[in-house]
Amino acid sequence: MQCNIDSKGRVVRFGMAAVTIALGVAIMIFGDTKWKWLICCALLAIGAFQLFEGWKGWCALRAMGIKTKI
Repeated sequence: MQCNIDSKGRVVRFGMAAVTIALGVAIMIFGDTKWKWLICCALLAIGAFQLFEGWKGWCALRAMGIKTKI
């Protein structure tokens, strides 16, 4: 994996990860549906992957050839 995003992209990935993980935790605490755990686990997994992308400076979408703005 080679770095394919710059420092601005890394900051954006970390910010998106923080929001996604916070949303997953909020749903875990305050959610009241039978799908709560599935949604919570999905959001936490997505947030963890975004943290990985920010940490490595690598974007999965860019690696697949999809153009992103950041």
